[in-house]
Parts: sequence; C-alpha cells; structure tokens
Amino acid sequence: MVRLKQVWSSLLVLAVVVLGAGSVPITYLESAVAKGAVCLDGSAPAYHFDKGSGSGANNWIVHMEGGGWCTDIATCVKRQTTMKGSSKFMNKDFGFSGILGGKQSTNPDFYNWNRIKVRYCDGSSFTGDIEAVDPTNKLFFRGARVWRAVIDDLMAKGMSNAQNAILSGCSAGALASILHCDQFKSILPKTAKVKCVSDAGFFIHGKDISGGSYIESYYSKVVATHGSAKSLPASCTSSMKPELCFFPQYVVKTMQTPLFVINAAFDSWQIKNVLAPTSVDKRKEWKDCTLDLKKCTAAQLQTVQGYRDQMLAALAPVRATTTSGLFLDSCHAHCQGGSAATWSGAQGPQVGNTKMAKAVGDWFYERSTFQNIDCPSLNCNPTCPAVSTED
Repeated sequence: MVRLKQVWSSLLVLAVVVLGAGSVPITYLESAVAKGAVCLDGSAPAYHFDKGSGSGANNWIVHMEGGGWCTDIATCVKRQTTMKGSSKFMNKDFGFSGILGGKQSTNPDFYNWNRIKVRYCDGSSFTGDIEAVDPTNKLFFRGARVWRAVIDDLMAKGMSNAQNAILSGCSAGALASILHCDQFKSILPKTAKVKCVSDAGFFIHGKDISGGSYIESYYSKVVATHGSAKSLPASCTSSMKPELCFFPQYVVKTMQTPLFVINAAFDSWQIKNVLAPTSVDKRKEWKDCTLDLKKCTAAQLQTVQGYRDQMLAALAPVRATTTSGLFLDSCHAHCQGGSAATWSGAQGPQVGNTKMAKAVGDWFYERSTFQNIDCPSLNCNPTCPAVSTED
C-alpha cells in the first residue's frame, strides 16, 4: 500500500511538471465587456501573459493568435461555439514557444520580455466594429474594440513604460499585426523602440486558377460583415477600397513603423485558399494537390511555382524600404515562428544560412539588416520543415 502511494505521488508530481512546463494561464478581460469589447458570442476577451524579468522587464511582445475569418452570419455563427468565437471554449493554459518562448537557449533575444498571447475570437483580424448586435443570432462584431481593450489593459499593467515593444502574430493574427502596427506604435511611449513582426500574414491580392481573385471577394465579405472599414489604416482606405486594405501589399506602402515579414513563398494556406480555392476548383482537380504537393501534376506544380512570382511582386513595397526585414523561405508551410523547432531549432528553416530567430533579433536590435529571399524553386531548401500550422 505504501509503495502504491509512492507511485501515485510520483505520477502526480510528474503530471504537474509536464502540465506546468511553459504553460501560461489565461486572463479573462471581464472589464472589457462593459465597453462592448467582446468575442462573437458576447463573452469577455482573453489573453495569456508571462511577465518579463531582468533586462526584459520593460520590453513587451504582444502576439496575436491566428484562425482565419468568418465572412457572413452563417460562418460567424459556426465560430460562436468554438474557441475562435468565444472565450468560454478556450483552453485555460497555453504553452509558450518559438517567438514567445521563455528559454534563453531557444529565444535569446526575447525570452525574458513580457510576452502576451492575445486569443482570437472575433473572426475579423481584430478589425470589426458594429454597434448593433445581430438580434437573431446574438452575434457581436467587435474585433477592433477587443484589440484596443487588451492593449489598454496591458498599458495599465506596465506597457506604458515600455522601452522596446513588438506587435506580432500568426496568420490572421499576423495580418492584424500589420493592420494595427502604426496604431500600436502611436499608443506606446515616444521613447520606445517599436516594431512589428508578421508570421504567415502576408496574404497577397493574388490571382486564382480561374484567372480571377477569389480572395478579394472573400475579404470584401469579411469587411462588410464586420464593419471593418473604419478600423483599417486610413492611410490606405483614403485612396483604396476598404477590402483592398486587408491586403498587406497595399498597407505597407504607407506604414511608418518597421515591419519584419516571415513567410513561405509557397504558403500552404494561400496555395489552398488564394490560388486554388474550393469554390473555383469546380472539378475538384486541385483537391489532392493543395493538400499534398507530391500529388500535383507537372502542370499544377508549374502553377504553384508561378504563385511565388505573385508573392515576390506583392512583397515589392517591403523590399523597397531599408527598415523592413524579410525572411522568405521556399517552404510549403504556414506559421513558422510558433515553435522552438522552427524558430531556432537545429532542424528549423534557414534562409541565407540564418535561422529566423537570429534574423528577427538582429533586425530588431539593428545589429544587422536582414532581407533575404530563398532559392527559387519548391523543395530547393533542404532545411524546410513539414507543413506547420498554428491557424
């Protein structure tokens, strides 16, 4: 009996250690509800906060979660009962890794910063703002208010004294980091060094396999459904249709804040949803190819290769500035900075013989500039990992 108790005690200790490793508890921002800053279902926004220490005590990285978008009432209703539309369904603890990692060995430049993961529950890349609540489905379109409420709360918790700060994100959250970048800088102290990092958020205004641009009509629905127009950068919407200002290639032209773009030239989400979306692939000829490029025909692979050309053209405004950073690998991946393995690990992708952790750190601290584009063809880089998604 004593031995059995010892075994159970050991297992309990082991469970606590495993569950607690890098695990950061959730913070529900209940005070935001009164301001109407809520998830799609009206629940409070949430984030995970790992406090900085030592030399990083006054440095902040705010990282926004990804998770696609909802384009109409039906798709937003579906999200209402998931963690992408309600904080009621979010996991209470979140393991921080990659760009948010707390170990010096795997995240040398940012490990001891104040690190925040903002949960994504609005379906609009934190841009929606409609006062009226959908009466039938009780839907709230308040993503922009959620973003501001979280930032204000973090300012009250010490970010108002920031010396260095980064607004980053993955996928839809990375798009948000671009759309809110200049506003983020304007809120922070004027003395702070403020920059933004987009990981797999450079969604391009690309042509699909039909020759049209399905993604433009898709983003148009997002903007209309969520009332996003007034939350998008005015420097872009003053001269372009609001839905076009969901595309980074048009926003970065007028951005004032330095931006680092991490992206795959053959981004797995974009190949599937921008180049060959299901609604355009009427005969389902691309279904297998978009999921596994090894199943593509020679002609399809040539079209995929051509997507890289579209990507490079869209990135021209980033490449034109001396303050921007670029890590464009030739991988078939999506969201590569969220794990220690791909961020800085021995098996992680390299461009110009450099891993992304070093590239971003050198760029942020201005130890060196970094704008590197990988070898030109699919599978030409042996350091590319398997498809990675946080989205």
